[in-house]
Formats: sequence, C-alpha cells, structure tokens
Amino acid sequence: PATTIRFTIPKGGNVKLIIYDLLGQEVKTLVNEYREAGVYKINFDASDLNSGIYLYKIEVNEFIQTLKMTLVK
Repeated sequence: PATTIRFTIPKGGNVKLIIYDLLGQEVKTLVNEYREAGVYKINFDASDLNSGIYLYKIEVNEFIQTLKMTLVK
C-alpha cells in the first residue's frame, strides 16, 4: 500500500503536503518545508493506515489544492 504523489511548484515557497482522513483529522505530514520551483515526487507509504478514502492537501504560498485517494489493502 504505497503510492507516489506528484506535484509541480511554479515558484519557490513553503510547501505543505498533509494526509487527512474523511473526518478531517490529520493522519500524516509528508512535506512541510521550503522548496524551489520544480516538479516533485513524494513516496507515501500507507502500510500503517486502514483501507478507506483519504484526502491530501497541497499548500504552496496562496495556492491550496485538496485531492481524494482511495487506499485498498
């Protein structure tokens, strides 16, 4: 139960990539640091999580995007 999350940053800034459950509780923080502009791949090992639907939120400067993923073990 692992996946790769890919994202692109058009200009440098503090990047936060956080996984949430459907109740809105933070499950895991994958990134919380300054990154330069570019394309990134983050490996997410979900072996310690239960099967289900999770949300991941990417925040960079004023940009915020939330996406859904399904974990099946």
